[in-house]
Amino acid sequence: MEHVPGSWFTEAASTAQQQGAGNLLRVVLIVMVVGSVLAAWFLLRGYKRDD
Repeated sequence: MEHVPGSWFTEAASTAQQQGAGNLLRVVLIVMVVGSVLAAWFLLRGYKRDD
């Protein structure tokens, strides 16, 4: 199998069409939760006091 840049995206898109929106929705939700946790950590770490 030859590696073609960007082929993972077309393969994922064709797989998503075959399997429906369930897996795509699951991935989007996981990314949103992880992103929210990282954003909260990044914003709240500035409130730490080193007295």
